[in-house]
Amino acid sequence: MNQLTCIAIDDEPLALGLISEYISRMPALKLLKTFEDAISGSEYIQRNPVDILFLDINMPDISGIELARSLEKRPMIIFTTAYKNFAFEGFELEAIDYLLKPIDFERFKKAVDKAIDFNSYRNAAQNQQQQESLYVYSEYRMIKIDVQKIEYIESMEDYIKIHLLDQPKPVLTLMPLKKVLEKLPQSNFMRIHRSYVVALNHIKSIHNKKVQLETIELPVGSSYNDLISKWSK
Repeated sequence: MNQLTCIAIDDEPLALGLISEYISRMPALKLLKTFEDAISGSEYIQRNPVDILFLDINMPDISGIELARSLEKRPMIIFTTAYKNFAFEGFELEAIDYLLKPIDFERFKKAVDKAIDFNSYRNAAQNQQQQESLYVYSEYRMIKIDVQKIEYIESMEDYIKIHLLDQPKPVLTLMPLKKVLEKLPQSNFMRIHRSYVVALNHIKSIHNKKVQLETIELPVGSSYNDLISKWSK
């Protein structure tokens, strides 16, 4: 198994020591270096490839949020902090996870497992393989969605609602409909309206410019009639 390289940046030596010790317990990780100041850590990232960055938010020279925003090539980021009020900034930066100090090993392992899963997903996407999972950011955390359980996706201006068959509440995430469609297997999903993308395997019938899914009937937009006609044939 290829190890994921990582560095840790924290102005507290004890926190760095704990993270280093946790990393040593995980065969999937390889610790390259630790830094007690953000500037040195940032310079290292600019010169060296890093898969995961464990990053403290509250530091004296530059905050972890500011450092993350400044990176041109951003690794997967797992924020570490003693404060709870930075969750939204972490969400905006698409952080893998957000760990509150003091960090216990099981919570640390859960965050790393998310990074490992996301890395596998990203590599598969780069190889243009059929995707079984979709990763999105919702409620200030990254979540994994089983593509087979998506019934339809609804556009809400800058946001989308992903409606799943196995849960009553849709997943809300900041993403345009066009972008999520690019992340899904094109053979399994189709846009039928400026506000809707549907899963083809959940279509029960198409009649009178309406698509009947498992739980809902949705309209077909006039500019999508030709696509529906071709699919029906």
